Amino acid sequence: LMESEFFGHRKGAFTGATQDHTGLFQSADGGTLFLDEVADLPLPMQVKLLRAIQERAIKPVGGTRETPVDVRILSATHHDLEKAVREGRFRQDLYYRLNVIELKVPPLRNRRGDIARLATRILRRISEQWQTGDLELAPDALAALEGHSFPGNVRELENVLERAATLCEGPLIHADNVDLPANGLGTEPATDAGSDSPADTTRDEKDRALDDQLAAQERQAIATALQQTGGNRTAAARLLGLSFRQLRYRLKKLGIE
Repeated sequence: LMESEFFGHRKGAFTGATQDHTGLFQSADGGTLFLDEVADLPLPMQVKLLRAIQERAIKPVGGTRETPVDVRILSATHHDLEKAVREGRFRQDLYYRLNVIELKVPPLRNRRGDIARLATRILRRISEQWQTGDLELAPDALAALEGHSFPGNVRELENVLERAATLCEGPLIHADNVDLPANGLGTEPATDAGSDSPADTTRDEKDRALDDQLAAQERQAIATALQQTGGNRTAAARLLGLSFRQLRYRLKKLGIE
C-alpha cells in the first residue's frame, strides 16, 4: 500500500485495486514532493525510493513499464539520520542522495522571535478555515506563548492556538484563553531512558480509559443535540450551551462530520 501511495498502481494489481491510481511521484511531476519523517520509512521502501530518485522514473504496482518523472525532493525528519545509518536503520546511499543541501531548523524554544509571526500565520489560516473574522493575539497572550518551551514545536503551537480560538469570545485572544502546560521558559522536555513503572503504566491506562469514556459521552451529547435540532449546528450549540465556534472545534476533535 505504501508503494502504491508513492508510485501508484494499475487496476487489478492487488485486492481492492478496482481502478488505476496515480501516486505521489506522478502527481508531483514537474514540481516538488515533500517527504515528512523520511527516517520512518521501512528499509524495503527505502530501496524503492532510492531507485526512483536515481533513475528519475517510477513503475506503478502491477505495471510493466517505467514512467519518467521530474520531481524535486524535499525531506524532513526529527531523527539523527547519521546515527540511523550507523545503526543500519537507514540506507547510507539513500542518505547521500537526499542530503544534498541540508537545512537544520532549530526547535521553537530556540527561536522565540518567530512565535509572533508563526502565530499570525496560523490564526489567519484558522480564520479562513472556520470562516470567522480575523483573530489576533493580545500582548499578554503573546507574552505567555513566548514564555513557553514548546516541546512539541510548531505542531504544539498550532494546537494551542486552535484551542485558544475556540475559547475566546471575540477576535482578540487573551492570556486566559491560552491553555499551556506548566513548563516555563527554557525548560526541556523530560526524557527517561528506562521503562515505565507498573504504577505509571496503570495510571496511564486509567487516564486513557477515562478520556475515552468522556469523549464517548461528549460525542453522544452532541449527536443527541444535532438529532433534536434536525442537524442545525447553530441550534445544537445553543442547546448545549456552547458557542458555534466551540461546537465546531469539538466536532473536529471528535471526528464528527
